[in-house]
Amino acid sequence: PITQPNTNSLLNRNKFVDGIKTGYLAVEKYSLASSMNRNGRRLIAVGSGFKTKGSRSYESNKLLNYGFSQFATIEIAKKNTIFTDLDVWLGKKNTVNVYINQDIYKTLLKSESLNKKKYLNVTVNYKGPIQAPIKKGDILGKLNIAYKGELVDEYDLFAFEDVKKLNVFSRLM
Repeated sequence: PITQPNTNSLLNRNKFVDGIKTGYLAVEKYSLASSMNRNGRRLIAVGSGFKTKGSRSYESNKLLNYGFSQFATIEIAKKNTIFTDLDVWLGKKNTVNVYINQDIYKTLLKSESLNKKKYLNVTVNYKGPIQAPIKKGDILGKLNIAYKGELVDEYDLFAFEDVKKLNVFSRLM
């Protein structure tokens, strides 16, 4: 086996740390970009201006542990899975399932994540009922995410399935 020396002593101090880069510049002194993966959640910390190698590892470790202890990541939607359904007008089905084409997560202070209904507001906006026919992949509305009343993100909602229009006789009935 090949042994490669490493100047990131944080790798030896914390079993969850897996890298990234150490550095030194005459003006900025010691720096460290570090990455930590715990329970499927990754945090990255970047610090610069440390006077010693030991202080850069110590302070970076504190920063990473602070991030894990004080913040929580909340899953809002999973990519390409049914998120909700929307009302359909004159379709062979009364509703159409919709999805979002990316995973959506938000990171909040743990104290706020316990009260996520108070701080984080997720709403579905669409002009409906949506008139058939609907093709799979059509954009049917928006998913809006607000934090403390302020809109922070907006995502397209896509039709998960085709919905055909009712024939003339069914519409008359």
